[in-house]
Amino acid sequence: MSVKREDVEKIVQAIGGKDNIEVATHCVTRLRFSLVDESKVDKQALDDNELAKGYFSTQGQFQVIIGPGIVDKAYDELIAITGGQRATKDDVKSAAIKHKSPVQQFIKTLSDIFIPLLPALVTAGLLLGINNLLTGKDIFFAAKSLVEVYPQWADFAAIVNTIASTAFTFLPALVGWSAATRFGGSPLLGVVLGLILVNPGLMSAYDYAAALNEGTVPTWNLFGLHINAVGYQGQVLPMLVAAYVLVVIEKWLNRKVPDSLKLLVVAPVALLVTGFLAFVVIGPVTFTLGNWLTDGVVWLFDTVPWLGGLLYGGLYAPLVITGMHHTFLAVDLQLINSTGGTFLWPMLALSNIAQGAAALAMMFVIRSQKMKSLSATTSITAFLGVTEPAVFGVNVRFKYPLFMGMIGSAIGGVLLTMNDVRAFAVGVGGLPGFLAVNVGDWSIFFIGMGICLVLPFVGTIVYGKIVTRKQAAAGEPVDEEDLAERDVKTVENAQSPIPNTGNTVVSHASSSANTDSSPAAAGSSDAVDVLELSAPIQGKAVLLENVPDPAFAEKQMGEGIAIEPSEGRVVAPFDGTVAHVIDKSKHAVILEHATGVQVLIHVGIDTVGLKGNGFNVHVATGDVVKEGQLLLEFDQEIIKAGGYATISPIIIPAGQDIVENVEEIPGNATEGKTPVIRVHLSRAGV
Repeated sequence: MSVKREDVEKIVQAIGGKDNIEVATHCVTRLRFSLVDESKVDKQALDDNELAKGYFSTQGQFQVIIGPGIVDKAYDELIAITGGQRATKDDVKSAAIKHKSPVQQFIKTLSDIFIPLLPALVTAGLLLGINNLLTGKDIFFAAKSLVEVYPQWADFAAIVNTIASTAFTFLPALVGWSAATRFGGSPLLGVVLGLILVNPGLMSAYDYAAALNEGTVPTWNLFGLHINAVGYQGQVLPMLVAAYVLVVIEKWLNRKVPDSLKLLVVAPVALLVTGFLAFVVIGPVTFTLGNWLTDGVVWLFDTVPWLGGLLYGGLYAPLVITGMHHTFLAVDLQLINSTGGTFLWPMLALSNIAQGAAALAMMFVIRSQKMKSLSATTSITAFLGVTEPAVFGVNVRFKYPLFMGMIGSAIGGVLLTMNDVRAFAVGVGGLPGFLAVNVGDWSIFFIGMGICLVLPFVGTIVYGKIVTRKQAAAGEPVDEEDLAERDVKTVENAQSPIPNTGNTVVSHASSSANTDSSPAAAGSSDAVDVLELSAPIQGKAVLLENVPDPAFAEKQMGEGIAIEPSEGRVVAPFDGTVAHVIDKSKHAVILEHATGVQVLIHVGIDTVGLKGNGFNVHVATGDVVKEGQLLLEFDQEIIKAGGYATISPIIIPAGQDIVENVEEIPGNATEGKTPVIRVHLSRAGV
């Protein structure tokens, strides 16, 4: 298979010329670009180009679909034409980020940092919900908790709380690891810096509010400068800023310090300087910002109650993102001690509910089964009073659920403040939150709860459906599970550049194949032979429309089927030759049958990003293989941990003249035995 240089030159011209290309790379099916100015793209020229089967733009990347087996040749021609440097997918993503607005860049950075932490946060959230049910008063018994009535459960609850609270207690260490990785520094130094900020020798941030009210906050006397000796348990903003400073210092030292001295200089100096800055500047500044915010909100409640409720109710979720919501605990405790009740805490409970409802609604908007599961799970934690998993995992990622939740809780906040709804204690958030609210205020609180359940839920679904319909009509993203793999534009009647090899047809049909009454054979006067492909992967065969990637789901690559794997093995679906193996990422292989029919086996979605991690290839390009022979192995857990879907498309690339039509056979599939695809072959293509 060859690629015409002039076709690649036309692609370069269509995307604005080589001067419009910042970075270019490719995967198994697509050329990926970070362009200087996407408005220079001539879409009609791409539509008319036989080599380009489709194109899409998303998250600052512009990608041109070439097809399996030849995209690497097209990339080689591209590099030769433009004189550019070879790049990786990460290089393109990094360059693409520069084209986003500051707000988009901030949200993308938060997403990159917190998505790897979701397993820990979701687990902690669910367990904290269980702990709240066990230790919360008035839930099962009047004025008592379950463990007080049944003390034999007390130690069980204590262990659950220890396991559950660890992720939040040491959240700065988790954020330090992920943030340092995202900023390009040493993950280990990020972890150590996070642990420094939660050192047991410091007063816990959870005890700070009570100590502040009592005037017993411990301090350091640093040459006359008094610094609070307080940790940053559960806080995000101080750690994000500190991690960025740490990486900047580390990179500078790595450039300046000789290799022979780096072990002695870089880590100690970077941690020492950043640690002092964290305690002397970064921490106090964020605390001061939090206190100013607290004082401003209290002033608003005293002066214009409805406006205070609108702002606090609406902005509480963003405060959770920064970790500054902890500063309001001191106000809650002070109000309870001085007036017998707090007007802030009931709005916190409503914000939990609103963000949970918005996250739950995303189950009915997005197509990805993985994201549906995440939406359901994180909404439960939010309803039980822990919103971080829902906020970081779903709502910030898609943005509009976050705003729908903020609108719902803002309206609920106005309702509560206008009716002076107060809580007599700081209790369990979310749905059980009414238990801490004064009984006389329950009716108003329940109305607010209903608003925060219904409005964000309905608003998210309605707005989400409108957005996805508009995006689908415009060829834009309809599912944001993979933020770098969307906006596919369908090019009708596109022809694959894969030529007919002219090999002799080998019949796999009976002598009565031309009398087949199946839809594939009906209405055809030509003799039709059938090539039957056995399942290359053990699992469940499903239609391509279930694949969370429009390039496959919309059959732009070709027809076929997908398999939800139960085992991490890929075997040959027929006797043939290995036409191509993706050497670096090892996630895809192309086989060619004696008939000339080619098949692409693509393990997972966007798994090129794993760079071969979790894959083990047992064949090479040009190898002759037998049906059922092991081609490659893959680790499903590594793929899932990387945030990728394991569903694997099996594609008969479009444009093969010998292929008359493709018949899918969904259902449970045994590798090397169960047929999953029948390729009906036309003698006219021979």
